Amino acid sequence: MLVKRHCCVFLLYSLCASIFKVTGTKSKAKGGQGQFPITQNMTVVEGSAVNMTCRVEYNDNTSLQWSNPAQQTLFFGDKKALRDNRIELVRASSQELTIRVSDVTLSDEGLYTCSLFTMPVKTTKAYLTVLGVPRRPEITGFTRPALEGELVTLTCTTWGSKPAANIRWFRNDKEVQGSKEINATGRSFTVKSSLQFQVDRRDDSVAYTCSVEHVSLSNPYMTTEVLEVHYAPHLEIQNSLRIPQEGQYFKLECVNKGNPIPEPIQWSKDGGDLPDIERMIVEGTELTFTTLNKTDNGTYRCEASNDLGTGRAEFVLFVYAKDFPGPSSDPNALGQHGPDHALIGGVVAVVVFITLCLIIVLGRYLARHKGTYLTHEAKGAEDAPDADTAIINAEGNHVHAEEKKEYFI
Repeated sequence: MLVKRHCCVFLLYSLCASIFKVTGTKSKAKGGQGQFPITQNMTVVEGSAVNMTCRVEYNDNTSLQWSNPAQQTLFFGDKKALRDNRIELVRASSQELTIRVSDVTLSDEGLYTCSLFTMPVKTTKAYLTVLGVPRRPEITGFTRPALEGELVTLTCTTWGSKPAANIRWFRNDKEVQGSKEINATGRSFTVKSSLQFQVDRRDDSVAYTCSVEHVSLSNPYMTTEVLEVHYAPHLEIQNSLRIPQEGQYFKLECVNKGNPIPEPIQWSKDGGDLPDIERMIVEGTELTFTTLNKTDNGTYRCEASNDLGTGRAEFVLFVYAKDFPGPSSDPNALGQHGPDHALIGGVVAVVVFITLCLIIVLGRYLARHKGTYLTHEAKGAEDAPDADTAIINAEGNHVHAEEKKEYFI
């Protein structure tokens, strides 16, 4: 009621003053009645402060007034009309009325009216836009370690943004696409983005980051979670020498990539227990030969288990002679020489086959020409004293064979 009374008093005062000026000073009134107040639309981030300014180019002491979107008078000249501690006067004169609204909320958004109390009253509106700041994102879906092959859904949620915020996903440093959902909550928005995938061991210890971008933020809000994946053991055997030779120090290491880490590592040789010799030392994941010997040849296996399964790895050891120069490639195991021997054997077989074929063809060729020689010799042997003459007679005279005649007495 007190506010309404103040407004009525201010209004009556302004009207009376305007009437007086219209009747008493017509030249000045003509100059003021044609103009409108000048205002400007403003944008402010929720929680901060904003100044609302109304100006006129010239004025004959007519009052200016600011009203909020609910048409409640905030200030009439330098007189405060609304009891709101967040609203205060910055400057009041015949040509300007500036007020400040502190700790702005989303409900402060809307059309504000500046009125110039001439006859008739001139009004200009200014729109105050309030940006809702998104809350820092939260990621859900990491309730327990994921199992390899399991379908996992990660959800990133932020709320309180206006306009709606944008969410981006990153797998380590690479962006991945998720599905977005936007819901209005009063004047602001709740934004969710989900990322669904089937995990494997490569996702273990991978960082998934949710990034929230908004016009009210100078830098994005980010939340990161590291995914833990449990999977069966995967073992590999690494060796210390490229070419193991007699008398050398040699070590095999069973590299374990399971999660949880399986323990202990079991070593065996050729499907049975390791031989009990002093030159062989077993220390967890390592199998060491202090001095290699030809008797160490064989297949070595390491094996480990966890709750999700068992992993195995094998290494075929072939110990070379002490003075063996070694091939150009890495002959860590006997099995690695197999392809080289097979290649050499194949080349030798092809060469032998081609040689046999050439011998057969050459033999048949020689046999054919030998038969022809004997035939020619036989044909010309009747009138020739020797074999050469017989062949010449056979080749040169077989055309005239029909002209030969025999006479009997």
